[in-house]
Amino acid sequence: MHTVAVLALDQVVPFDLATPLEVFTRARLPDGRALYRVLTCGATPVVRAGAFTLQPPHGLDALAEADTIVLPGCAEAGPVPDEVLEALRRAAARGARLASICSGAFILAATGLLDGLRATTHWRAAGVLAARHPAIEVDPAVLYVDNGQFLTSAGAAAGLDLCLHLVRRDHGSAIAADVARLSVMPLEREGGQAQFVVHDQPPVPRGSVLEPLLRWLEDNAARDLTLAEIAARADMSARTLNRRFREQTGTTPLQWLHLARIRRAQHLLETTDHPVERIADEVGFGSPTAFRDRFKRVVGTSPRGYRTAFRG
Repeated sequence: MHTVAVLALDQVVPFDLATPLEVFTRARLPDGRALYRVLTCGATPVVRAGAFTLQPPHGLDALAEADTIVLPGCAEAGPVPDEVLEALRRAAARGARLASICSGAFILAATGLLDGLRATTHWRAAGVLAARHPAIEVDPAVLYVDNGQFLTSAGAAAGLDLCLHLVRRDHGSAIAADVARLSVMPLEREGGQAQFVVHDQPPVPRGSVLEPLLRWLEDNAARDLTLAEIAARADMSARTLNRRFREQTGTTPLQWLHLARIRRAQHLLETTDHPVERIADEVGFGSPTAFRDRFKRVVGTSPRGYRTAFRG
């Protein structure tokens, strides 16, 4: 029987920990026989998990017999104990499959096993992961990445997508679909493998000379603004404005404006019944086609797919 070891390190995220336990224990043949032996293991006898503590019934020695090792995220992405890294490297060397959920990617990345590979994590942590591990190609816009032996997933519910994907890989779509139904979860989420990212505008230092201009841009985002008009409003040349913007926001005035429009569109998709064509016009895009293309590039799904997922 395929053995799955779920590693609970200190400050493990309870949701991330519960996800593989639930998915793999629900996977059964039509006659009711279990398909996975699931072990919860830890590096210490007692593990803090937010509002409670737990006592993993197995230690790191369980990793030596696991066919698949799942690494849930931890609330604090601190240094990973050396004995954990060594145990994971040994498991990988003998062919075990390693999969991370959310910030569990930091644990897997610390082993060096992801170097040269594509990986993902929660979009809020993607920049930190990329900065700490430049040898990894971090993709913040997908639900999970399957490199064969090493897999990573985005935050929270994306762990369900990853675990269902593993069941499907091991036992086919019919078994995985049964598990998905028991979890009240679609086997494949509509909208493709895209995280629904809320994109924050780049921060601007308080008191910056750009603050009044940025407020004006937000108030006038629906207008067909040109770089020349924005520069005139700022009483600067276009070249100077571009330089100041890059220094203080890391982007250009027009890119900042497009992001402000997309954020406004997300709000309208969530809170109104307006047709996509009307929203495109209200937020300042010249055509619905241009709006759909820009929205998909920034958010990772179509306006219709976003509304379906997030309409209250």
